Amino acid sequence: MSSAQRFVLDVPDLWDQTDLSGEELARTRATVLATTDDPRQKARINDMFRQGREVSRAARRQGALLATGTATLYDEGLFMAYGMVFAVTTPKGSELTLPVLSAQLGVSTAGGAAPKDRVITSAKVPAVGTVARVTGTEVTRLTGDIDVKLLTMHTMMPVPGTTEDFLVVTLASPNLPLKEEVYDLFDAITGTFRFVPA
Repeated sequence: MSSAQRFVLDVPDLWDQTDLSGEELARTRATVLATTDDPRQKARINDMFRQGREVSRAARRQGALLATGTATLYDEGLFMAYGMVFAVTTPKGSELTLPVLSAQLGVSTAGGAAPKDRVITSAKVPAVGTVARVTGTEVTRLTGDIDVKLLTMHTMMPVPGTTEDFLVVTLASPNLPLKEEVYDLFDAITGTFRFVPA
């Protein structure tokens, strides 16, 4: 899978990349803890960063290679979105077909059911070619008791030189009323994806 980790995805200037190694999170935690002597405040800070560590670890366990996102305030309101790139290997003896994709992607993590508006289609990525894409409004568990609805787009990028390795570009936003604009933005971002030769 080493060849799968050499890629470029251009994101808008207002999106920040997240450090999945945890090193930056640890440095930030130390800086924030130094701003207070209040034991309760320190406990809250530690809890918040513990949750952040757990999210990063879970993402890495799922094969995350890149995480990026934005929370930008415009005159019309707050726009939030995030993106991740995951490395996926098709298990031996399996084939990544549209029915398999249908079963694996676009399933709400909170309830296990496929979104009612799920669409499985193909898309053209200039530097990759024709790829499979799954879109839909997923319900995702944010915390132990809070679910959030997200517009999602998952795009499968076959890794050159293999038949079983893929990178999945996943983009999501809770800005449901902006569905068409969000999907246009996600399509434009995904269209910048390209593999970098070794």
